[in-house]
Amino acid sequence: MAPAQNVDEYIAGFPPEVAERLQQIREIIVAEVSRPGAVAEQRIRYAIAAVMLGGRYALHFAGWKRHIGLYPVPVLPEALEAELAPYRAEKDSVVFLHAKPIPYDLIRRVTAEIVTQRQ
Repeated sequence: MAPAQNVDEYIAGFPPEVAERLQQIREIIVAEVSRPGAVAEQRIRYAIAAVMLGGRYALHFAGWKRHIGLYPVPVLPEALEAELAPYRAEKDSVVFLHAKPIPYDLIRRVTAEIVTQRQ
């Protein structure tokens, strides 16, 4: 199978239930990055989906066999980091298992904080 050329193709390459989760995460990230004066550019980087901010990365998201990952997620303010801690896989990665509900509001708040840090 050829690598995805854009984020739509990337998401479409997953089973429907995973694609739906990826699409919801995509919409959250794009909405947070698309604040007034900013345009969220979507592209494929490192063979996974990325939402860019001002030509720089904002957040990458990827579907895997057992989870969806967000990368890179820097250390965040203490209260937000405490909520995110159960999902931390590495120092700059978080994973959301397919077997569990996705915390979409947490993803929104994490994305908003990353956007704030990058401005």
